[in-house]
Order: sequence, then C-alpha cells, then structure tokens
Amino acid sequence: MTPAAHHPRWRVVGALGIAQILAWGMSYYLIAVLAKPIDDDTGWGLTWVVGGVSLGFLVSGLASPRVGRLIDRFGGRPILCASAPLLAAGLAILAIAPNIPVYMLGWAFIGLGMACGLYDPAFSTLGRIYGEQARSAITLLTLYGGFASTVCWPLSAWMAEQIGWRGACLAYAAIALLVILPLYAFFLPKETETPPAKAAIHAGPIDPRLRRAFWVVAINLTFPVILMGIVSIHMLTLLQERGVELAVAVALGALIGPAQVGARMVEAAVGRKFHPVWTMIASNVLAAAGLGLLFGDPALAALGLLLYGSGSGIRSIARGTVPLAIFGRDGYPTLMGRLAMPSLIAQAATPSLGGLLLEHAGADATLWVLAVGAVIALIVSLPLLAFRRQN
Repeated sequence: MTPAAHHPRWRVVGALGIAQILAWGMSYYLIAVLAKPIDDDTGWGLTWVVGGVSLGFLVSGLASPRVGRLIDRFGGRPILCASAPLLAAGLAILAIAPNIPVYMLGWAFIGLGMACGLYDPAFSTLGRIYGEQARSAITLLTLYGGFASTVCWPLSAWMAEQIGWRGACLAYAAIALLVILPLYAFFLPKETETPPAKAAIHAGPIDPRLRRAFWVVAINLTFPVILMGIVSIHMLTLLQERGVELAVAVALGALIGPAQVGARMVEAAVGRKFHPVWTMIASNVLAAAGLGLLFGDPALAALGLLLYGSGSGIRSIARGTVPLAIFGRDGYPTLMGRLAMPSLIAQAATPSLGGLLLEHAGADATLWVLAVGAVIALIVSLPLLAFRRQN
C-alpha cells in the first residue's frame, strides 16, 4: 500500500463522490434535460443536438488508453484536476455556440473531460491508492454516482428555466472550476511518480492466460453497455409502443434509479464476502430477468425494471472491481484505460442503433433483441470464473 493510502477514505471517497455527481450531471446527463430547450432555441434538430453526446463518448473512448497510462505514471490527482477545465471549456463553448460545428467542438472538449474525470479514471485513482483493498472505496463511490441524475436533472431544469440553456452551461462551467477542481486539488493525495520504464512494464497483461482474461473482461465490459445504452435512451419509447401510457411509462422508468442505488447498498453490505466476478454474473442475471419481464403487463414490467435497474447498478461496481481482482494493482490504471476504450466507443453508437431497431423492427422485436443479448452477456461472463484469484 502506498503512503497515499493512509489518507482517510472518507475524505478521498467523499471528495471524489461529490465531484462525480457534478461531473456526470454536466456531461452524461446534461442533454437529457437540455436537448429540447437547445433544439427549441436553435432549430438544429434533436438528432444533431443529441449527436453531441455520441461525439463526446467517441472522443472519450479514443482518449481513455492515454489517460490510463498517465494515471499509471503520475497518479490520479493531476488527471482528475485536468478534467475540470476541460469540462468547463466544453460547456463554455456550448454556451456561445452559434452553429452545429462549434456545438460539436464543445462536446469534443466535454468528451476529453469525461475521459479524465468519470468513473474509469476515478476507479483507477482508487486502485492506485489502495491497491487490492480498493473494492469498498469503489463500491462507495458508485453510491455517490447513483445520485447524479437525482441531483443534476432538477438543477439543470431549474437553471434552464431561470437563465436559459446557455446560462445553465456557463453555470456548470463555473461549478467545474470552483467546486470540482478544488475538491480534487485539496482532498486527493499526491502520489509518487512511477518511472516511465516501470510504467511501461505494466502496459498490459503479458502472461497468455491473463491475456485471454483481458479479452474476456473487455467483452464483458463492452457488450452489455450496448444493451444498457439502448434501454437507457429508448425505454420510454419501448414501453409506449407496447401500449403503456406516457405517465405510466415515466413512473415505471423512475424505478430504475432507486433500484440501482439499492442494489449497490446491498453489494456494499455483502459483496465483500464474494469474488467480484460474482457481482458481474449477478448483474447479468438480474438484467436478463428484468428485460424478460418487460414482455408482461405493467405490473410485471415494474418488477422487470426493478431487476434490470439492480443489475445495472451493481455492474458499475463490477466494472471497477473485476479487473482489479483478476489482474492486480500493477498497471491497473493503464488496464482500465484500455478496457474503457471499446465500451465508450460502443456507447457512442447506442443512440443510433436503438433508433434503427425501433424504426425498422418495432418495440417487440427490439425487446427480443435486448433480452437475447442479455442472456448472451450472461453466458459470456461465465468464463470469468476460471480467472478468479485470491485477493
């Protein structure tokens, strides 16, 4: 354990957690509230407005391997600190954007900020500080992150109403610089720089067995992201096209957030007794069962969304803990950066992919695709059991 590990966990995780709530709210969750005000004001069209998020994910995915290597060498604090001005720059560009190209430039900066400041670099930072003992810190951090939409959706809506969508973007830019940056700068420990030669040794698993494990983990972190991205973006449309009224669909969709947080609390209480691979498998079981129940009446759909939300919630924990448990702390940030790249690029494609499925196949066929995909995700997670090791 490094000397930085002696920093109180409540202080490190608390600072990371508050920053994560705000960072997710001003990036990933931003467009859910501001898309319509932006389109109403500019007339650019929802496709282009929402397309900014896809560009942000693409940039984030391409930058993630480099970000991981930088954390491996310099520690998490300078990289997380860099995320704040990057997010602020992107949001400021959105606020003054006169046309779509400038708007997309803003999302490119936000994408860089996401690569440096969302879960993957935060998990990498905790792994570098606490090593194999980081599991509880990662789990606690996801509990904070679960409140991002709860806090920031109402905040974004209030700001859009009071000062307009451009003013809301500027306000978030100020929050990034005045709140997120100080949290990282003053509450995260300064770590010892790793020499370049030593960092390069851990650029990826060399042992053939661990190399196979890397690809199994990569598939398990990427494939379900496609399914969950489609569900997150198109769930209300899927329910409405199956005859559920909008108000009921919104009420059903609202079950996902509490289910995510509740499942993370359960994992925090009992998960440490089991290898993290079981958390990933449980996530896939819950997601597959939940999506299967969506074919029933609204009562079954409610149970289905609770199960799906639970699976989605603990998947965030598995994302950080499974690679750490299988590969260990050496080179963990670099590994997380490499693993993040395909999943983030996949997320960039999910809005369009879900829209194409709904348009050309319909809601029932789309649900079948999602349910079958969830079963496949469960099947491909089972080989991870062969790569368990003692923590």
